[in-house]
Amino acid sequence: MTDLRAAVFAYSEVGFVCLRELVERGVTVQALFTYEDDPKEEIWFPSAAGLARSAGIPVYTPPLPGDEEYRLLADLKPDVIFSFYYRSMIAERFLDIPPKGAFNIHGSLLPRYRGRACINWAVLNGETETGATLHHMVGRADAGDIVDREKVPILFEDTAFDVGKKVAEAARILVARNIERIAEGTAPRIPQREEDATIFGRRTPADGIIPWNKSAVEIYNLVRAVTHPFPGAFTFLAGRKLYVWKALPEKDERRETEPGTILSVVPPVVQAGDGAVRILRAQWEGEEERDCTAPGFFPENGVRLG
Repeated sequence: MTDLRAAVFAYSEVGFVCLRELVERGVTVQALFTYEDDPKEEIWFPSAAGLARSAGIPVYTPPLPGDEEYRLLADLKPDVIFSFYYRSMIAERFLDIPPKGAFNIHGSLLPRYRGRACINWAVLNGETETGATLHHMVGRADAGDIVDREKVPILFEDTAFDVGKKVAEAARILVARNIERIAEGTAPRIPQREEDATIFGRRTPADGIIPWNKSAVEIYNLVRAVTHPFPGAFTFLAGRKLYVWKALPEKDERRETEPGTILSVVPPVVQAGDGAVRILRAQWEGEEERDCTAPGFFPENGVRLG
């Protein structure tokens, strides 16, 4: 049992597994601040709110913590605040309430990949490892002193979803490994090297458009970075939108063809700026997703996508 009173801001799978770890270790969670699920978003992760309610923890879902939530926390007097994949910035005045500090889990190895969609960006950029970082919270996003980090590999075949599962487990490990030090007020403070920091912004569905002039590996990385449960990579053919959910890069020396040109219809292979991309699963907008190895998905060779 851990003698600690905590207010938790949490969402998504990291929020769920870290909240569960606190509950299982006997931390007194006084309140959970989270979000109502967005009906337009594919909800693939377990519910932190559901877990909290089953454990008798009060749940609050303000669009953005404001004066009412500040007064509530001031009255609760938590020893510590935890933020586990909460999507909004928590104002500094909240962070000053708990005497033992405020701590955040970020889904990268800080100071690299500060900001939003850090796992998607890491996969898109072809990184071979990432991880989770537990750090002290300050007024600037992801910039506080580091408590601890846990690395995970990114395999060539991993999607962002696969990596997200690994990062969630890394986050749970960090909470388990450091909760007693936080309770004792002895959590380390390792300053981040600002010269090593990289910052990435929010991704939108429109960012999934496939740049056929890039290399086959870069296109493959985009596809696996935004495939299910994310909005997907896409291209166009004669005004029709085509989502590419699974692909593989191929070496191809036929550089006399323009990037985006269909080189083969069975299986579908498309010329990239360097190499070619074999499309394995795809979906025309308004139709069902399907395997692309059977004939009939593309009309003919030589047609150009984009």
